[in-house]
Amino acid sequence: MNFVFRGNEILLRDSDLSLPDARWCAWAGVPVDAFHPLWLTDGCEDFCAHVGPEVEAPPGFSFHRLRAVLAQLGEQGAAVSRAFQVSEWVRTHRYCGVCAAPMLKSNTELCFHCPSCGFSAYPRVSPAMMVLIKRGDQLLLARHSAYAQARYTALAGFVEAGENIEEAIHREVLEEVGLRVRDIRYFGSQSWPFPHSLMIAFTAEYDGGELRIQEDELDDVRWFGPGDVLPPIPAPESVAGRLIRANLSPDLLLQL
Repeated sequence: MNFVFRGNEILLRDSDLSLPDARWCAWAGVPVDAFHPLWLTDGCEDFCAHVGPEVEAPPGFSFHRLRAVLAQLGEQGAAVSRAFQVSEWVRTHRYCGVCAAPMLKSNTELCFHCPSCGFSAYPRVSPAMMVLIKRGDQLLLARHSAYAQARYTALAGFVEAGENIEEAIHREVLEEVGLRVRDIRYFGSQSWPFPHSLMIAFTAEYDGGELRIQEDELDDVRWFGPGDVLPPIPAPESVAGRLIRANLSPDLLLQL
């Protein structure tokens, strides 16, 4: 499979959202040496490439915003996530971040080596916590201010240097909504290519405090329980969607 990205967009066939083959990539002017294998194994058939903003889609294809179509790609979603992160790593590591010399790709691992100073660069993975706060049969859902028409979801934030996951949860919850939590329990994880995250999801019990919204991060935060109207929530293909659905009360679950 060939994964071709233009900024935060992916090239897909108009008729069925399938990926382009080598012929269409050649038509679009994507050279063979621009592709990077997703796996360094013999016979790897999955390759990714980033093209410039001036590249137009060939007939029958279009560039789609990756965030908008990721949930529609089904089982290919995980491969698309990896492909985007690998291609972005290749695009941003042509030169050494220490001495600015051209980097060389390793033949044995996903790594760029600097022949001048010896610096090595691997694909970046940024751990981010996600936590769904529960208070009895109520769930705390938030709408983030950074995205237009955002759905209500669990709280989330990146783990900072020197923190463990639990410390990040306590800090982010206190910063974003002014609450304290306890009984943190692991739910699941998901690779998320925006930009290169590993989302690690938990539930936690409310342990005190009054809601106080961090306005530069959140547009709205509310408790939802039996008798309330459920707002739009993330798709079930995302770990956020699965986390929320697994904890909804029966009457809220019926609203989906």
